[in-house]
Amino acid sequence: MAENTLTAIIPDIYEALDVVSRELTGMIPAVSMAASADRAAKDQNIQVDIAPTIAAGDITPAMVVPDPTGLTSTATTIQITKERAASFGFNGNDQKALNTGVGYMNHRAGKIAQAIRTLTNEVEVDLAALQSTCSRAYGTAGTTPFGTANDYTDASNVLKILKDNGAAPTDNQLVINTSAGANFLGKQSAVNAAGTDSMLRQGVLLDLAGMPIRESAQIVTGTAGTASSATTDTAGYAVGAVTITLASAGTGAILAGDFISFAGDSEKYMVTTGDADVSGGGTVVLAAPGLRTVIAGSATAITVVATSARNMAFNRSAIVLAARAPARPEEGDLAIDSTIITDPRSGLSLEFSMYAGYRKMRYEVALAWGVKNIKPEHTAILLG
Repeated sequence: MAENTLTAIIPDIYEALDVVSRELTGMIPAVSMAASADRAAKDQNIQVDIAPTIAAGDITPAMVVPDPTGLTSTATTIQITKERAASFGFNGNDQKALNTGVGYMNHRAGKIAQAIRTLTNEVEVDLAALQSTCSRAYGTAGTTPFGTANDYTDASNVLKILKDNGAAPTDNQLVINTSAGANFLGKQSAVNAAGTDSMLRQGVLLDLAGMPIRESAQIVTGTAGTASSATTDTAGYAVGAVTITLASAGTGAILAGDFISFAGDSEKYMVTTGDADVSGGGTVVLAAPGLRTVIAGSATAITVVATSARNMAFNRSAIVLAARAPARPEEGDLAIDSTIITDPRSGLSLEFSMYAGYRKMRYEVALAWGVKNIKPEHTAILLG
């Protein structure tokens, strides 16, 4: 273990403790937690049921009950892909020196808070990175949302995408970066009027038509591909199409994670599979549910949305966080004590453990987790 350097704080007696800085973690409390994650090993698949659509049929009176329609169920998987620990430790002389200054227990509490901060930020980063799996986008690249006083249309239009894609009318979420949050707090009078109660609900700025709006410090700024003058081929594409063939035209690349639009269609579609060189043709694949407007049977210009902040709107059930304490052998390990502590800021429950060594103690805060967007059509981006 690397030795501690405590010179700066040993000589003085402090009356007040430093308050550990914490970044905003709006994604973690907004997503769905996988209930069965505690039973899964690292990299083991956790099955998540995807309810199939059900078609309606005509009612035909009869003397027998007709058979129900057969349905094909589908599923996706999520894995716990990370096991991480933030650790620190002390020897006996460290403790004695601290007890003549800030106090050993106080100093240890600060390090625990920093360890929690480290891990919750890592989880938040992974959740925000799912922006590249969302369906469509609303807004203008490079223009921070909520810039007009008392205008909530940025939020209502990204919510419209979720509704149009069939998301449930309840439990939709919007997580924005601090630039959008500054506009929201500074220019929207309803936030100022209703702030006292809503701000207590884990950073909820406002509940707008059943869509809580939160801030996150980890919202991604997506770098756009370089494609210019790209077009579709002349085959034509119906509503719902996801695979679009390109003509051998233009230059540069359309990247996975880009948003693109087609001439005559104002929608901005997420690209899940891109094309490294549009001049040679190829294909791009759009996120579900695909095209909202028909592309006619002629070469249609494609525009790549510029680099932009990716504020995220989603139904809670669409994004899953599987998290648990890291696995221990059934026989136990060398930890002399461990407990679960819940971070009040993010709601994550993490494991705190103590390991006794030779005249030293090791402390660690640990978590195992994985994330996935299991329903891309119920997720969208508010550009900024």
